[in-house]
Amino acid sequence: MFTIDRQPGQLVPVKVWLPDISQLEEECLQQAVNLAKLPFAFHHIALMPDTHAGFGMPIGGVLAAENVVVPNAVGVDIGCGMCFVETDIHLNEVSKEDMQFLVGQILRQIPTGFNHHKTKQPSQVLDRFANRLAESDCYRPPELVKEIERGYYQMGTLGGGNHFIEIQADERDMVCIMLHSGSRNFGWQIAKHFNHLAKTLNIRWQQPDPVTYDLAFLPLSSTEGNSYMVWMDLALQFAMENRHRMMDIVMDILQKHRPAVTFSRFINAHHNYAALEHHFGRQVVVHRKGAIRARRGEPGIVPGAMGTASYIVEGLGNAASFHSCSHGAGRIMSRKKATATIPVQKTMEDLQQLGVVLGKHKKSDVSEESRFAYKDIEYVISQQRDLIKPVKKLRTLAVVKG
Repeated sequence: MFTIDRQPGQLVPVKVWLPDISQLEEECLQQAVNLAKLPFAFHHIALMPDTHAGFGMPIGGVLAAENVVVPNAVGVDIGCGMCFVETDIHLNEVSKEDMQFLVGQILRQIPTGFNHHKTKQPSQVLDRFANRLAESDCYRPPELVKEIERGYYQMGTLGGGNHFIEIQADERDMVCIMLHSGSRNFGWQIAKHFNHLAKTLNIRWQQPDPVTYDLAFLPLSSTEGNSYMVWMDLALQFAMENRHRMMDIVMDILQKHRPAVTFSRFINAHHNYAALEHHFGRQVVVHRKGAIRARRGEPGIVPGAMGTASYIVEGLGNAASFHSCSHGAGRIMSRKKATATIPVQKTMEDLQQLGVVLGKHKKSDVSEESRFAYKDIEYVISQQRDLIKPVKKLRTLAVVKG
């Protein structure tokens, strides 16, 4: 870990869980320094070893802020996160044909990419919030209220990009299930609305720097800031329920194929959110954008890229990272660059050589998520041994992508 503390205009240092500054891309470094210039940034900025440039704030970044929330420091996929469960099925009990069957069933029952369900899906989260809107004077912009109805059709859908459902095996060759998804278009609309609102208010308050940095803020004491927290929490709950629903579907598919299967160690956690927490003697708003909470003894999921290892970890509660760790391997090239430089055939052949069964309706963009577009997960894990303890290593058997 090294520290950046001498850049012009810095108000707080930046702690980076990498060996030296040469491992930060220029845009990521500038975004980190921009965070450190914010007047409400508290104590220091933390960058995890998977960090890379995002929109406004680096992915793999942690910002503790005093009395404000920054929509772009949460991101557009509010509540994006991971879900995991173990089974008692040994790898020698399943064949490649079994994997292909399971992948086919998942693709039939869980919409991917931009697809949604044709009919409304049950959602306790959306039901409760709709009732809350009907019974209170909660902030209700029309464009977000209508997303509640649309959200019912998005419940239990995977999405695209780096979202996935994987069938995996651990070191003992026991089969596990892992999935990665978030709040879909629902969370994106909330993020877009409140970031625009924050930019408008910051300009009115003559706060140009946060707007220039794409880090416009909302005071928690304001109606707007409080409303963001309410709607953000809705997106978090929606994302959590969405992952749970998909995991239930996959477990049901597996159980129909192997009726005697039992499941254990269920984990479901976010990596794009903001929360009030106590650090260094103060209550602050901790923004984790592409980072997970890693309190002492807390379980976490750190996935690798498609076809590489993933890890179940246990937090060590390191105060210097605001009790956080990385959320994955981290990109070394954008999706656009990956598509342009990594041939589809290379990605497909790589997965075949690894013995990974791929489930994907559209193959032309598969190289967006090629493992060659990501950092080495083993290296990323090695750089945060003071933040987490790996407790289970997993390898990919089959993957479903949007």
